[in-house]
Amino acid sequence: MIRSLLKSLPRLGRTWKPLNFSNPNFTRIPANHLIEEETLPDYVASRYYPVRIGEILRDRYQVVGKLGFGASSTVWLARDINGCQYVTLKVFINSGSMGRHLDDELRIYQRIEKGPKNHPGRRAVRSLLDSFDVHGPNDKHRCLVHPPLWESVLTFLHRNPIRRLPAPVLAVVLQRVFLALDYLHTQCQVIHTDIKADNIMFGIEDDSVFTDFQQGELEAPTPRKDLDDRTIYVSRELRMPKEWGAPVLCDFGSAVPGHIEHTEDVQPDAYRSPEVILEAPWTYSIDIWNVGCMIWNIFEGGSLFSGYDPEHGTYRSRAHLAKMVSLLGPPPSNLLAKGASTQKFFSEGNFSGGIPLPDPITLEERETTLEGSEKEMFLRLVRKMLQWDPEKRSSPKELAEDEWIRKHW
Repeated sequence: MIRSLLKSLPRLGRTWKPLNFSNPNFTRIPANHLIEEETLPDYVASRYYPVRIGEILRDRYQVVGKLGFGASSTVWLARDINGCQYVTLKVFINSGSMGRHLDDELRIYQRIEKGPKNHPGRRAVRSLLDSFDVHGPNDKHRCLVHPPLWESVLTFLHRNPIRRLPAPVLAVVLQRVFLALDYLHTQCQVIHTDIKADNIMFGIEDDSVFTDFQQGELEAPTPRKDLDDRTIYVSRELRMPKEWGAPVLCDFGSAVPGHIEHTEDVQPDAYRSPEVILEAPWTYSIDIWNVGCMIWNIFEGGSLFSGYDPEHGTYRSRAHLAKMVSLLGPPPSNLLAKGASTQKFFSEGNFSGGIPLPDPITLEERETTLEGSEKEMFLRLVRKMLQWDPEKRSSPKELAEDEWIRKHW
């Protein structure tokens, strides 16, 4: 009762006062030393909005500190001074550089927000609290406002010296991802297309993480580099929360509507499904294949299908398909018949991609850390996803109830 009353206080007119982040005692980084987004291969300063710690966007979101950066955005912790809560701001590069992709992502989030709130997978998908445009020196920039999260599964994975996710943690992550996909596929008609360890983040049930981050920025400001037209800040980490929240599926920048047929090239290279590589029509089940590949990567410590082609020294579709054949056997004829690129790689059902097939190997041979019934259950789970035929892959709802996941939940 008291907690509900406290949550209603912002709606009753309570607000936060802006804070003063003008402490000059920070480390100054030389102008010729590249940091953060400046180190990206295609970095162009004028594309980025020059966010400053302490500034207030849209008359309500005060920037507290930098959480991270990428090729298309920077991410910041902020105080919603009207709503009396902490939020994450994702500030994109200028709209001219983003093109139609910018509005596509917003439309996907809007589609997600219209879904039923009582579906069990709704809370396993990152929410969008607000969106707006801010005008920079060269163009406008889209800003998305989300509830703040802690760190990604990939970052968590790197905390483990053996670089493998423990079975109980993996089970929790998978159960949440499958609930999220059931919600996205059945209620929102959305295909994610880009499920990987750094797009799944742990929630935080401990607001002291954010107040500590804020106090750290007030008392010991993060190092930065001051330039004529902007300041480049070093990202500050959130400390370990006392209480974690459940994993959440994030980043819908590559997501597409599911009610139409697709043939475009999507997915991270190592996670590309057979129908995507063959340029056959694809739909929701590419997400299931994607998760199957990701599981192996974060639990077994390596990729099933790297797609590395020794002749070219980089990823090639032919090397990817050759490895699939060696591990899963030949693809079904009905799939090959649908692929616009089938003739590049197969002739009369046999692989003809211009490189030798690797020696056949089974999943049992590839999996070397489990034994007995535990190994059998885990591989049954993997096989439910890694099927050549998209129609034979299990649904997210079925996978959320898998025996291996329930055992370790």
